Amino acid sequence: MIAVGLVLATAAAALHVVIFYLESVAWTSPRARATFATTAEEAEATKSLAFNQGFYNLFLAIVTVLGVVLHVAGETTVGTTLVLTGTGSMLAAALVLLLSSRAHRAAAVKQGTLPLLAVLAVVVALVS
Repeated sequence: MIAVGLVLATAAAALHVVIFYLESVAWTSPRARATFATTAEEAEATKSLAFNQGFYNLFLAIVTVLGVVLHVAGETTVGTTLVLTGTGSMLAAALVLLLSSRAHRAAAVKQGTLPLLAVLAVVVALVS
C-alpha cells in the first residue's frame, strides 16, 4: 500500500507543478485564463498574487517529491513525514478552497483528490 501512496503523492506533486506553471509563469496566457476562468483584465490585475500562490504549489510539490525520494532511499521516517506534510498541506488547501468559494468547488475537488488518496494510502500502510 505504501507504493500506491507514493505513486499518488508523486502524481499530486506533478499536478501542483502544473498549477505552479499556470499561476506563476503563464497566468495571463489564454490557457491559464481559460483554466481559472479569468478575463485578461482580471489576470493582469492579479498577476503578482497568482505568481506568489504558484510558488506555494511548487514548494508543496518539492516537499512531497523529496519525501518520496527519501522514502525510496530507505529514510522511511523522514520520507513518510515529508510525504504526509506535502500531501496533507495540498489537501488542506483544497479544503479551504472548497469551503470558501462555491465557484471553485470543482477546482478544489480536482486539486484535492490525489492528495486525499495519497494520504489515505500512506496512513493505511502505516497502520497495517
